[in-house]
Amino acid sequence: MHCWPRYLLWGLITVLGVSNMLAACGQKGPLYLPDKRADSQDEQSQSATQKGASTH
Repeated sequence: MHCWPRYLLWGLITVLGVSNMLAACGQKGPLYLPDKRADSQDEQSQSATQKGASTH
């Protein structure tokens, strides 16, 4: 007699694994850590635009 929960578990693991691999195929772009200086400049410019928008 076969244990159907075991087959269900392996099927679930297989489906999740394949879907995870297919989802990762769409990831594009450079693999690097951005400079902290660029991040701080972006945050400053965003905060300045938000302050200007909140005064209206």
